[in-house]
Amino acid sequence: MIEDRRFLEHRGPAEHPERPERLDAVHRAIAQRADELEARPPQLASNDELLRVHDRAHLGLLDAAVEQAPAQLDPDTFVSERSAVVARLAAGAALDLACAVARGELANGLAAVRPPGHHAEAGHAMGFCLLNNVAVAAQAIRAQEGVERVLILDWDVHHGNGTQHIFESDRDVLYFSTHQYPYYPGTGAVGEAGSGAGLGATVNLPLPAGCGDAEYLGALQRVLVPVARSFQPEMILISCGFDAHRDDPLAAMAVSEAGYADMTRLVRCLADELCDGRLVCVLEGGYALSGLEQGTRAVLDGLLDPGPSESPAALTPEPGGPLERLIEQLDAVHGERFPGLGAA
Repeated sequence: MIEDRRFLEHRGPAEHPERPERLDAVHRAIAQRADELEARPPQLASNDELLRVHDRAHLGLLDAAVEQAPAQLDPDTFVSERSAVVARLAAGAALDLACAVARGELANGLAAVRPPGHHAEAGHAMGFCLLNNVAVAAQAIRAQEGVERVLILDWDVHHGNGTQHIFESDRDVLYFSTHQYPYYPGTGAVGEAGSGAGLGATVNLPLPAGCGDAEYLGALQRVLVPVARSFQPEMILISCGFDAHRDDPLAAMAVSEAGYADMTRLVRCLADELCDGRLVCVLEGGYALSGLEQGTRAVLDGLLDPGPSESPAALTPEPGGPLERLIEQLDAVHGERFPGLGAA
């Protein structure tokens, strides 16, 4: 597990939703299980590690922006004097933890970092994100630890456009996203399935507003499981946002603490089955303090409690509801690639 008070030093304007207090809520959940956690200090990501994902010009622009801080990079994304250092620390934390799990030093882990990362494109920051933490981690375990196939599960309520675009032509990184749609950033339609050699290695589940535990867990059970079994990842990374929580002020989903716990247990079972349990969660969004604390507690329960013998029981979404309709659309796009897609 990695957390660090230096992540509080990145600041936007007063009342910006991506605020330092988010990590205070996360810490309250971590503190409840501190005796069971191995804490590791974060390290700054190097230029070489970042350049596996980002353009050199983007790194230069970020460094230049903080010299003019406070500065604004897009309508939602700001930097303060320490933001470039903190962003490198967040990316370094994600990659160091992922490498430690890949080497077998840790069974699994949570990187409680900010700023978040999954909207950051190779060449620019956006959506509160400066560097793409989970992408940097994925490239590190491939380049440094010999991991060939990586599954990135993104359950943040917003589609991770940056992560998708970075890997959309790569057949060995499967990007799988559940997200509210249509919603910011406007990407993530069912038909976005990758390109070139990576065609089929992007799987989007665009859910309508109002979905909760049954739809989210059902989507993982009926779509993620057959997709992952077909892909056979050697490691799973979760872009672990908590803004699908029912309390979140920036979205309109209804996932509960119990829902996040079931989702984590399911993915842990899948990691145990497919990749020797190698699983790392990297904090993304989540803007209700209650949702952050409850979601973090649920994820830690799923990572730390004795390994479940079987995946959580299926919940029953509304017959003919949004999940059923979505699975029909997914089957039209991906059914030939992934046997068993949508099976109850």
